[in-house]
Amino acid sequence: MTWRVDREAAIFLGAGRALLLQLAHPWIAAAIGQHSDTFADPISRFHRTFSVVFTMVFGRLEQSLHAARRLHRRHSAISGTMQLAAGPFPAGSFYCANCVPALRWVHATLTETALMAYTIVLPALTPEERERYYAESRLFAALFGIPQASLPEGWAAFSAYTEAMAQSDTLTVTDSARAMAHRLLAGTDTWFPIPASYRALTAELLPPPLREAFALRYDKAERRAVQHLIGWARRIYPLLPSRLRYVGPYQEAEQRLAGRLQPDLATQLSNHFWIGRGDLSR
Repeated sequence: MTWRVDREAAIFLGAGRALLLQLAHPWIAAAIGQHSDTFADPISRFHRTFSVVFTMVFGRLEQSLHAARRLHRRHSAISGTMQLAAGPFPAGSFYCANCVPALRWVHATLTETALMAYTIVLPALTPEERERYYAESRLFAALFGIPQASLPEGWAAFSAYTEAMAQSDTLTVTDSARAMAHRLLAGTDTWFPIPASYRALTAELLPPPLREAFALRYDKAERRAVQHLIGWARRIYPLLPSRLRYVGPYQEAEQRLAGRLQPDLATQLSNHFWIGRGDLSR
């Protein structure tokens, strides 16, 4: 079920939502602000992030475990103190990237947003399929280093957790997080502009209190832009050939299971777009 959902390029319609939800957590915003090169080299950052994620999801077992260990080591070097108070976190309080509450929230944003983006363009999963997808996501969480006992046990409990987080002061949008969000959504540091319709879709998908906290515009013009984008995507996306619909790492995994030792040229090109290299081997 994870492969069925995560193979779809369309899940990146929710990438802005997932990132802003993560920035709304003061620990994560502080870690990105103090330790990340997101703004200096956003494309490389994108490739590194999804190289790890897609290797965990679509790689061989040894590749997945290697990616998990590499991520844990990288996170071990990310720690610091809050420079300013934010929500329940006082100034000077300690944070670290491998802290389970922060990891659990990142995992939750990825899991929930993937299904939201999937249903923008494709039929929603049945309740049984959704439950299975969440059950599999708990295995994915283990690769992040999150103990099973720290995760909600089923979809209903998971939904209650994400709703409670959205309503709590644990998610407090700081001035720094707001500035980072606007900079990312503007595409300031990339060579391609971010469409206004994508910024509007990101605002649409966020819980209203967080949309307001990030100061995202969402008036009649933005609503019309979202309706147009979704209408167009629902008509066109299901008709796309699998080479365009499915991310390269999924295509590589399918070819591997069919006995191919190396992905074909088209898959290598797709991999370069998604993960910055031709295959999952490293």
